[in-house]
Amino acid sequence: MSNPSQRRQPDSPRPGREPIFNAPAVVAALIGVFLLVHGFRELVNDDFIWLYQLAFVPARVTWWLQPDDFMQRLAASLQGLPPDAAAGQLALGRLIVASGSLAPWSVITHAFLHGSWTHVILNSVWLLAFGAPLANRFGAARFTIFFFICAAGGALAHYLSGPMEVIPMIGASGAISGCMGAAVRFAFNVRGGLFGGPASVHLARADSLVDTFRNRRAMMFAGAWFVTNILFGVLARPLGVSESIVAWQAHIGGFLTGMLLFGLFDPHPAGSSASEWMRDTD
Repeated sequence: MSNPSQRRQPDSPRPGREPIFNAPAVVAALIGVFLLVHGFRELVNDDFIWLYQLAFVPARVTWWLQPDDFMQRLAASLQGLPPDAAAGQLALGRLIVASGSLAPWSVITHAFLHGSWTHVILNSVWLLAFGAPLANRFGAARFTIFFFICAAGGALAHYLSGPMEVIPMIGASGAISGCMGAAVRFAFNVRGGLFGGPASVHLARADSLVDTFRNRRAMMFAGAWFVTNILFGVLARPLGVSESIVAWQAHIGGFLTGMLLFGLFDPHPAGSSASEWMRDTD
């Protein structure tokens, strides 16, 4: 008869074999909303009116702040464009005046609209990569509020870069860039960083903002990210790409919002180790 003490015990989970992307429910829900909204838009023949109300339009804010001579100032800003393009944007300006709506919700709702299935899928992948560790760290409620604030930060940057822009801005890239900016504050304190580290990367010690600027790996990532976005903005027109296709300014605004406001949402003190703040929650 075998000794009970020698019987094989069930294998315990191996931390090293955890999936890299273990999507929290809030991240999966956001991706689900992205897919459902775009799927609905694909089924609707003409969704322009409500799309224009949900998308973020900088000139709508400008009209609300300074309604006098709005159309004259818009016409002046369009000088140099091909006649057809200028006529189309003037028509959008007249729609802003006729609707008489600021649509303040659009600083958030624009993040749930996308231009194509490729756009939806790419943003979903990036949200899964950068949002999952952040949601695990913040919790669902804090992460949702943080996501919305980063979307608004991206919209603000887009407005400041072109207050007379009438073309609607859509997409979650600004909010996702905020998740990237927040990840810089903790993801590079584990071996390999966000992608090379364990699934528990969200347990990494968070840096203060000052220490983040001293973290060489974090600054290399942030620097490469900024250079890529700025170069796109500088080279878009010479390469024949319309800058309005990708709102790179919103990416930068979202990234800075996430990096700067991370400490307001992180429930664990900057500089504390995982073992310290995990013990506090026991």
